[in-house]
Amino acid sequence: MESLFSGGGYVHKPLADRMRPQKLSDFVGQENAVGSGSPLRRMIERDMLQSVLFYGPPGTGKTTLARVIANMTGEQFVAVNAVSSGVPELRKLIAKAQELQRSGLGRTIVFIDEIHRFNKAQQDVLLPYVENGTIILIGATTENPFFEINSPLLSRMKVIRLEKLQPAHIKKILQRAVGDRERGYGGSFSVDDEVLDILADFAAGDARSALNLLEQAEFMLPESGARHLTVEVLRSVIGTAIQRYDKKGDQHYDIISAFIKSMRGSDVDAALHYLARMIAGGEDLRFIARRIVICAAEDVGLADPNALVVANAAAQAADFVGFPEAQIPLAEAVCYIAKAPKSNTAYMGIAKALSDVKNKNCGSVPKHLRDAHYPGAKALGHGLDYKYPHNYPGGWVKQQYLPDELTGACYYQPSGNGHDVDRSRNQKD
Repeated sequence: MESLFSGGGYVHKPLADRMRPQKLSDFVGQENAVGSGSPLRRMIERDMLQSVLFYGPPGTGKTTLARVIANMTGEQFVAVNAVSSGVPELRKLIAKAQELQRSGLGRTIVFIDEIHRFNKAQQDVLLPYVENGTIILIGATTENPFFEINSPLLSRMKVIRLEKLQPAHIKKILQRAVGDRERGYGGSFSVDDEVLDILADFAAGDARSALNLLEQAEFMLPESGARHLTVEVLRSVIGTAIQRYDKKGDQHYDIISAFIKSMRGSDVDAALHYLARMIAGGEDLRFIARRIVICAAEDVGLADPNALVVANAAAQAADFVGFPEAQIPLAEAVCYIAKAPKSNTAYMGIAKALSDVKNKNCGSVPKHLRDAHYPGAKALGHGLDYKYPHNYPGGWVKQQYLPDELTGACYYQPSGNGHDVDRSRNQKD
């Protein structure tokens, strides 16, 4: 193992890389995926590894897990980045894997990071070789694989969800880094417990980010003498972002609460103020964007349906460009939502409907609305009396849609604000 010290200083290798887990038991916070008795662990222990897809947020250990599996199985390991690799590179890789297999040297594990960036043609190249076992494909993605990966390829892989790490998990990883004598700092400095709490919270589930911040903070300590990492030292690394944290996290939740209520209350200036405080405080971009999208749907709603379009577009744009530029589309959406007319009728309507579904006997779907596109449906009376609205003047005809047990139920009540007016022809008698 490479020594931590070299020539009086640290070996130039990032702490996050040095602290990568080397065996499955080293993984923190992923017990469901790699813990004792998990499907993946059983496959590895029985030497029956199949192609798998790791799906989860950044910093949860997808790449590291692929390397650990390769070391445990002893198979050939090739890492590919979907951003920089094309079909020619994949064909060369597969040809080499076939040669190794013919030579009796085992199979090849092909790890593809950001596999969702492969287009259909690239994914199709892999399909027959995954199917016949020439390669064991391990993919990693932060995107929902059921939307981003071709169904034929996905059906031949086991999807394993890696969960976002909680602050307690991050703190454990940081403590390990501080004390580890072979790969970490070997207790060469002391650290306030509050510092670890702040780092664990600030990292927002990303272990790599937390370790990078710890490394930057350690660099600010003196090379000799008393070496103690305090909140004041940490402040020099993450600056004013530290201000949003207290021991119970009350300020964090107070600010997001005030932010939402300011948009709901149509105070543009207050909404921008709290947005600025969250940005300056280092709040997670996606967390802010999600709150904006929810507010657009819940509080503006049908009064201005375009608010949800603006909010969703802002969320995608902000995620695409990242900070600092992300503040611009976020601010645009916040201003739009705060200025828009307000209506919570959609929110209240679905809440009432869900309450009935959970607490009442809602009965069966009326026969004339049931599916009639299969043999025998007519014999059951399904769809026989359905009136096709487009066959009637104005595209509307009165008929029953709710189950008998819910006749007369009213979930949507228009507010009259903005576009939220009742244009329905199907009035209830």
